[in-house]
Amino acid sequence: MNDNMANWFAQFGGSGGDFDFNKLIAELQQAMAAMAGQGDSTGIDWSQAKATARRVTASLGSDPVPSGPERAAVAEADRLASMWLDQHIAFEALTHPAAAWSRAEWVENTMGAWRTIAEPIVTRIADALAASFGDQFNQSEELPAELGQFGAMMAPMLRTSAGAMYTAQLASAMGKISGQVVSGSEIGVQLLGTPQVVLLPTNVAEFSSGLHISDDDIRIYLAVREGARQRLFAQVGWLAPQILALLEHYAREITIDVGAITSTIEVNDLSSLTPERLAELSEQLQGRLFSPGQNDAQREILDRLETLLALVEGWVDEATATTVNTWMPHAGDALAEAIRRRRATNGPSQQLFSALVGLDLKPRRIRDAANLWAGLTRERGIAGRDGLWAHPDLMPTAADLDDPLRLLAPDDESNAGDEMDAELAKLLERAEQERRDDPGTGSE
Repeated sequence: MNDNMANWFAQFGGSGGDFDFNKLIAELQQAMAAMAGQGDSTGIDWSQAKATARRVTASLGSDPVPSGPERAAVAEADRLASMWLDQHIAFEALTHPAAAWSRAEWVENTMGAWRTIAEPIVTRIADALAASFGDQFNQSEELPAELGQFGAMMAPMLRTSAGAMYTAQLASAMGKISGQVVSGSEIGVQLLGTPQVVLLPTNVAEFSSGLHISDDDIRIYLAVREGARQRLFAQVGWLAPQILALLEHYAREITIDVGAITSTIEVNDLSSLTPERLAELSEQLQGRLFSPGQNDAQREILDRLETLLALVEGWVDEATATTVNTWMPHAGDALAEAIRRRRATNGPSQQLFSALVGLDLKPRRIRDAANLWAGLTRERGIAGRDGLWAHPDLMPTAADLDDPLRLLAPDDESNAGDEMDAELAKLLERAEQERRDDPGTGSE
C-alpha cells in the first residue's frame, strides 16, 4: 500500500493486516448515514452552496434593497442606453425592463445559472476522486482480504465529499464576486434567466468612488455595457451553449491528486466530515485538488475558452465605445479606462474563471479582441462586424487576435485589387481612345 493510503487507514486501527475492520465499517456507515439525503441526484447540495454564498455576501457589509428612486434611475439609464445602442449595434433591443438588485438578490437570482455552469465540473471532480481512490485502493497489495470491496463502498461518500468541497470553494468565490459586480452578467457569461439590464446600485456606488463623473453618466455607461452584452447573448443563440460545452469538455479531462486528499483529510471519525468540515478542507486543498499542471487537452480547451470570452468582452468594449463616444466622449474615455484598471487588478471575471477552472483570463487578450473589433467596425461597418456572430465558424480565432491583419488584410487586398483593376481599365480605355484619335494609327 502506498504511504498516503497507509497513513490514512492507520487512523482506523493499524496497518497491514491489523486494520480494525469493524471500526472502519461502523465509521463508514455513520458517515454515509449523515450524508444521506443531502443534495440532489448528483449528490451535490446546491441549497447549501447558496447558503454559503449568501453568508459570504452578508459578511461584506451593508447590502440594502434598492430604493424606489434607485430603481427609477436604473430604468431611465437603460431607456437612454437602449436608444443609443439601436444606432450602433446590429442586435435588436431587449423586451424585458431593467432592474436594480442588491448583492443578495444577485446571488439568489443567478444561482440557477451557476448550477448549470458548475455542475458538470463538480460532478466530474466527484466521479474522478471516487474512481481514483478506488483504483489506488484496489492496486494496494497489503489489504486484508475482507477489505477488497472497500473502495467501491467508499465511492458514494467520496463522491459527495468531493462535490461538497469544490462547491463550497465555488460558493465562497460567488459570495466575494457579488460584492464587486456592477451588473448582472459582468463576468462575461449569461447568468440571467431573462435577457435584461440589471445594475447593482451598492456596487455601482463603490465603482464610482473617486472617478469625479456624474452618477447619471456612470449609470448610463454601465447600462450601455450590460445592454450590449445582454443583446449579444439574446440574439446569438450558440454563444452561451458554446461556453458551457467548453466547460463540460474541460471537466471530462479532470484527474484527481488522491495524495493531496489523503494527506489532508486527517480524521479519526468519518462522521466528522460535516458540510462545515468539508468547507474547511476545501480551503486547505485549494490549488492541490487537481493533478499537478493541466494536460494538453485541457490547455487547448482553456485557450479556446479564453479566446471566446475575450471576443465577448472585447466586442462589448468596442460596441460601448462607438455608442457613448457620440454623446459623452470625455466621460466615456474615463470610464473605459476605469474598466481596464478594474481588469488589471483581478476583476470579477478573472476571479470567477480562476476559481471555476483555473483559467487566467488575461486583460491583454481582451484588449487584443477590442482592437480587432474596432478594425472590423472601420473596415466592414456595424452590420459587417456583428454579422460574424451569425455562426461560430465565422468568428475570429486566437491567431486573428495575435495578428489582426490576418482577418482584416483579405478585405484590404480585395479593395486594393478592385482599385487596381479600375485604374487599369481606365488606362486601357484611355489608350484605346488615343489610338482611335491618332490618324496615323491603323491596321496593317
